Amino acid sequence: MTDPGFACCTPLSGASMSTEQAEQVAPLLKALADPVRLRLVSLIASSQTGEACVCDLNDAFDLTQATISHHLKVLHSAGVLDRDKRGVWVYYAVKPEALSAVANLFTPAALAGATA
Repeated sequence: MTDPGFACCTPLSGASMSTEQAEQVAPLLKALADPVRLRLVSLIASSQTGEACVCDLNDAFDLTQATISHHLKVLHSAGVLDRDKRGVWVYYAVKPEALSAVANLFTPAALAGATA
C-alpha cells in the first residue's frame, strides 16, 4: 500500500522554457532538422573565411542549384545564416548568435533567463 503523503513522482521545479521561448526557437530547430541543411551550416561554419559562396556549396552536393538555394533560403529565413550578394554570387555566413542559442538552449542559465 502506498503512503498517501508520499508523491509517486518528483515534482517539477526550477526554470523551464516558456511557451513564448519555445515558439521562437522551434523554427530555428525545424530549419536545422534536415541533413542537407546541417551539412550546409557545417560547411559554411568550417570554411577558412567563415563564409561560403553558393557556387562552392553547390559542388558539395548531388542536388540541383535550385534545391541548394531553397535550403539556404530556409536557413536564412530562420536566422541561421547571413547573406551578402556580390555581383552575381551570394555569400553565406553562419550567425554565431543563432548557433549559440541552440547550443545553450537547455542550460540552466538560459532557462533561468527565459522565466525572468
